[in-house]
Amino acid sequence: MPNEKLYVGSHAPFWHNGNRISEKNYSIMIAALPAVIMGIVQYGAPALAVIAFSVSLAMLWELALNYVTKSSPTILDGNAAVVGLLFGMLLPATTPWWAVLVGTFAAVVVGKLIFGGLGCNPFNPSLLALAMLTLSWKGMVDFNEALVNYDLGFFMVYPLGAVKHFGTAALEHFSIAGLLLGQQSGGIGATFGLGLIAGGIYLILRGHIRWEISLSFLAGVFMTALFFNISNPDQYAGPFFHLFTGYTLIGAFFLATDDSSSPVNFLAMLIYGAGAGFLTVLIRNIGFFVDGVVFAILMMNMANPLLDKIRPRALGKGVEHA
Repeated sequence: MPNEKLYVGSHAPFWHNGNRISEKNYSIMIAALPAVIMGIVQYGAPALAVIAFSVSLAMLWELALNYVTKSSPTILDGNAAVVGLLFGMLLPATTPWWAVLVGTFAAVVVGKLIFGGLGCNPFNPSLLALAMLTLSWKGMVDFNEALVNYDLGFFMVYPLGAVKHFGTAALEHFSIAGLLLGQQSGGIGATFGLGLIAGGIYLILRGHIRWEISLSFLAGVFMTALFFNISNPDQYAGPFFHLFTGYTLIGAFFLATDDSSSPVNFLAMLIYGAGAGFLTVLIRNIGFFVDGVVFAILMMNMANPLLDKIRPRALGKGVEHA
């Protein structure tokens, strides 16, 4: 027998920094807690019921589909809980149970698992579910219609709705400090501006989200609102009002930064965030919907595969004899 040599092929060694998907998801839930707690304080037991039901159902839908497909349970990675939590934070406290049931199914099953599970979804699952509810039952997620509810003791007017209908004359009822402290109506976890900012900074410092997306999104909102305000100050509110109302802050730090539906390259992230911010104000000011964050981020999710083709030049490219 000739002397045979065995050639072994293997991948190059890789270094793992120790981060885990579950760690990131649990950190997101921790970062969202201040805004969630403020929402529960503001709206009481109905808000707690919506949040708890949303998180529980999201985990049950994922567990059920794991069972049907005979795959290993994935709820321990925390992603289903995050999807349910973010979806619940976007809803008004008066949302009926069946809407939470339908919404969590749309988020977890339609928005994530059908595409292949974690990391494969092209759209943010929570936003996709909210968009479906908005298009199907608009009044249910209309905060003026849902939260001016005398039976439950809610009398608050939605700031974006007031300005859209009455112009900047409605601004006298709102202050920047009040908006930051949660003195406004809206989604259960979307009204406490300081809490959302603190949670976003925590996630950036931990390295769980990219600052490029968050800051470019806020910059896009600010600059677009500023141009509108300069063009017609009697009709269009200023940039700080747009930054601290509606879904802007939760969108910047918790929704636009979803890993699988956002770019990974530096320039692409800046374009993605700024584009979502621009579309947000455009929809708010001249579009059909009162708040544009939901559809603005979903539209940029669609553009994500194209944006990620914008990549830095490879080392040696363009150099003669490289």
